[in-house]
Amino acid sequence: MPIFEYQCKQCGHCFEQLMFAGDKEKYPPCPECGSDNVSKLMSCINALGGDKINFCSSGSSGFS
Repeated sequence: MPIFEYQCKQCGHCFEQLMFAGDKEKYPPCPECGSDNVSKLMSCINALGGDKINFCSSGSSGFS
């Protein structure tokens, strides 16, 4: 069960969500404002204790 990262297009909040196999095409609502207008972000891995880069930004693309 993978964990995906999302950003709300309405309030800009970034959050992670554990998704089940049947949920792959569904995007969860924003836990801050409840909006269904969210986008999936590109995630990076944290390998061997390295620092995780935060792709979340106030822009709609999710990149800074």
